[in-house]
Amino acid sequence: MLKYKSLALLAVTACVVGVAYAIQVPQVQDQLSLASTDRQDVLPAYQSSPNGFTGASDQPRAYRPDTASLDFVYHNHDDMTRYLRATTARYPNLTALYSIGKSVQGRDLWVMVVSSSPYEHMLGKPDVKYIGNIHGNEAVGREILLHLIQYLITSYTTDPYIKWLLDNTRIHILPSLNPDGYAASKEGTCDGGQGRYNSRGFDLNRNFPDYFKQNNKRSQPETEAVKEWINKIQFVLSGSLHGGALVASYPYDNTPNAKICRSSSTCAVFHSYVSQPSLTPDDDVFKHLSLTYANNHAKMSRGVACKSASPSFENGITNGAAWYPLTGGMQDFNYVWHGCLEVTLEVSCCKFPPAYELRKYWDDNQLSLIKFLAEAHRGVQGFVMDPNGSPIEKAQLKIKGRDVGFATTKYGEFWRVLMPGVYKLEVFADGFVPRDVDFMVVEQHPTLLNVTMQPSKPSSAESSASQPELEVRPQKKKPSSVVALVRNPTRGPTTSTTTTATTISTSTATGKWRRRSICFRIILVLDCKIRNDGPYYRPIQSSQSQYRPQLAAPAAQTSLGGGGGSSSSSSSSSSDEGILATLSNGFNSLVNNIFG
Repeated sequence: MLKYKSLALLAVTACVVGVAYAIQVPQVQDQLSLASTDRQDVLPAYQSSPNGFTGASDQPRAYRPDTASLDFVYHNHDDMTRYLRATTARYPNLTALYSIGKSVQGRDLWVMVVSSSPYEHMLGKPDVKYIGNIHGNEAVGREILLHLIQYLITSYTTDPYIKWLLDNTRIHILPSLNPDGYAASKEGTCDGGQGRYNSRGFDLNRNFPDYFKQNNKRSQPETEAVKEWINKIQFVLSGSLHGGALVASYPYDNTPNAKICRSSSTCAVFHSYVSQPSLTPDDDVFKHLSLTYANNHAKMSRGVACKSASPSFENGITNGAAWYPLTGGMQDFNYVWHGCLEVTLEVSCCKFPPAYELRKYWDDNQLSLIKFLAEAHRGVQGFVMDPNGSPIEKAQLKIKGRDVGFATTKYGEFWRVLMPGVYKLEVFADGFVPRDVDFMVVEQHPTLLNVTMQPSKPSSAESSASQPELEVRPQKKKPSSVVALVRNPTRGPTTSTTTTATTISTSTATGKWRRRSICFRIILVLDCKIRNDGPYYRPIQSSQSQYRPQLAAPAAQTSLGGGGGSSSSSSSSSSDEGILATLSNGFNSLVNNIFG
C-alpha cells in the first residue's frame, strides 16, 4: 500500500508539468499545427527533434569502453543468446527480448527492444528497427548491433541524447537474420560466398515479393518471419546492415525495365541486370536518410572505393538499382508493402574481418547508427479519428504526388519522414468520407497533425460500436479544464492496451488521443497494477515463436519488477481503487486551483 501511495503522490506532483504542456500546445483540428518551440515533453533539455539540439550536448557522447561489458569478439548463436538474455535480465526497464521465428536449422531469430517502454506501445512513440547479418558471411553488422544495444542501455542515465532517443522511440534490433549462414562462414574471409545463403541455399535478400517483377523463389522461414513481423508492427524507419562495401544504398533496388546482362561474367559477381537509377516518389527523403548515415560515418561520405576495381560512390550513397539491380530485396518490400523507409547500410569493406578489427568498425559506425534512428522524428505525425475521438485503425494515407502510401496503427497513429516543405495529406478509411489536409513541415521539429474523419453513412449502430473502452468527459467549467477519466460501466474492466488517457484539449475529439501528459500515464499504470487486470508482457523464455512477448497476468515475481502479484485480496483492491479515485479528484481540484 505504501508503494502505491508513494506513486500516487508522485503522479499528482508530476501532473503540474504535464498540464502546463497540455494547456500551451495549440489544438490541431484537421488543420496544420506546428509543435511549440520548447516541446519539453518530447525532447527534454532541447529545442526540438533531431536537428533542433542546442548547446554542448547536441551529439551523443563518445563511446566509453569502460562502460561496456561486451567484448569485441565474434559471438556464435549460443553466445549471442546468452548475452541477450543476460542483458534483458539486467536491464528489465530498458530492454525486452523476443523471437520472430526460427531459421531453417531451428535457431531463434532474436529481437531486442531497447526503449524506456520496451514492453508496451506508448502513443506517439514510433517503432524503428535494425536488421543485421541477412547474409551470413557479412558478420560486422551482427556484432556492431550487439554493441549498439550495450551502448544504448549503458548511456541512458548519462547521455541526454540517448535518454531522449529511448524515451521517445522503440528500437527493435535483430542482430542476425541468417544465423545458419553465419555458422557456416569463416572469420578472415573478406570475399567469397560461403555462408552468404541460408541453409537451403537461398539468398534472403532476393526472397521477398518484388514491386517490378514476380519473384518465383520459394519463400524461406526467415523471410516469412520478417514479413509477419513487419505486418504486425508499424515500423517507421529501418536499416539493414551488410558488408563488402562502404555505402548507404536506398530504394528502389529493382527497375521497371530490367534487362539481362549481356556478359555472363559480369552478372556472376553482382549484376543481375543492367544498372540504371530507379527512383522512388520519396527519393528526397531516402537521399537525406542515406546522407545522414554517410555523413556521420568516419569514412563513408568520402566515397572511396574498397578496391581498385570496385565503384566509388559520390558522398557515400547510391540508388540501389543504379549500383546493381536485384529482384526480391528486403528494402523495397518494406517500402512498397508497408510504407517503412528502409536503407541498406554497407558498413565494412571486408565481409568477415578478423575480430581485432571490430572495435574500429564500431567506432566508425557508432554515431551513424544513433543519428539515423533519430530521423524517425522528422516530418509529420499525428492521429486519424472519427467524430467521437476514437482512433481509426488501418486508415490509408498518402502524401499527394507520392504514390507509395502508409497506414495508421490500431491507435490511429501515423508517422511519415518528410523534408521541409508544404504538402497535402490524402486520407481514406472504410465508411468515412475521404479527406485532404494541407500541412507544412519545418526543419526544427516534427509537425503534429490530427485528422477527424466524417462517416459516409452514419448510423446509430455504428456510433454505438465506435465507443471507446474508456470514456472521457470534459468538465464544463472551462474549455481548457482537465478532463476526468470515467470507466464505461457497461463494458467492465479494461486493459492498458485499450485503456487510454488524454491531456487538456478544447476539443474532446482531439483531446482523447493526445496523451502526452506524464501524469495520466502514471495514473493508468497505477490503475493496472492496483486492479491486477492490466496486461503484462512476459519475455520469451521458451522456444515458442512470437512476434512480441506474450501477454500474461502479473506473476508473484517478474523480471519487470513491481508486478504486484496476483494474490491481492478484494479488500486491498477496494482500498487501492479508493486511492485512485481520490488521486483523480485531487488532481482535478489541484489544476482548477492553479489555472482557474
